[in-house]
Amino acid sequence: MKRYIIFLMVALAFSSCVSLKKIRYIQDARDKQNVEFLNEAISDYKVQPGDNLYIDIKSLDTKNMNPFQNAPSGSYQMNSDAGIYLNSYNVSDSGYIDFPVVGKILVKGYTVSNVKERLQTVIDEYFQMTTVTVKLVSFKISLLGEVARPGTYQVYQSSINIFQAVSTAGDLNEFADRSNVKIIRKTKNGSTIHNINLLSTQVLESPYYYLQPEDIIYIEPMHGKNFTFTAFPYAIIFSTISTTLLILNFLK
Repeated sequence: MKRYIIFLMVALAFSSCVSLKKIRYIQDARDKQNVEFLNEAISDYKVQPGDNLYIDIKSLDTKNMNPFQNAPSGSYQMNSDAGIYLNSYNVSDSGYIDFPVVGKILVKGYTVSNVKERLQTVIDEYFQMTTVTVKLVSFKISLLGEVARPGTYQVYQSSINIFQAVSTAGDLNEFADRSNVKIIRKTKNGSTIHNINLLSTQVLESPYYYLQPEDIIYIEPMHGKNFTFTAFPYAIIFSTISTTLLILNFLK
């Protein structure tokens, strides 16, 4: 009876521990060394209504460039998220931005680089030797579920992949189901849900490897999370075994 109880408790404890096979990323990478994985980056992202574009125009003729340098809210500092947002140009529901002097410019359906080229062409009609800078400032992603620091994060770069996003939130915890990560993506008709597997190298070729603005990443917990340990509970097991043996000896 004693041996049976000890064996049963140890087997139960081991079965309740999180296996390394459930938390290692891209596990099959060992069999695919020196292999190139192809996917599309965020550079192909098309501007949509509701986006905010930061536009800066510089020229040697600083006096005549004043009309173009009057941002929507120029009194706000550009060293904060609020300042960057308030000094940007919002894309209307019809897909236009209202630019000083020039007027309304259609940007919906164009990439950021395409918008820059269009603005450069328009500005060149007014002034020569100008440089146009366009950046997407409404690039935010949200991480929910089994992550160390869930929340919404602002991205200050042209692209970000799923692993970079996860690291920004402090990585996934031990109870995260890495094989079934959900990406909720906004579309013109609503939202779509896509599943990716972070345990396989196939994620590197997934069209959802690179994230888009307003993406929501939801990490589900493993099945049986309430009965799972992140580390082997040595103290609990030994204490329980000792107590059980004392009870059996007392009854005997």
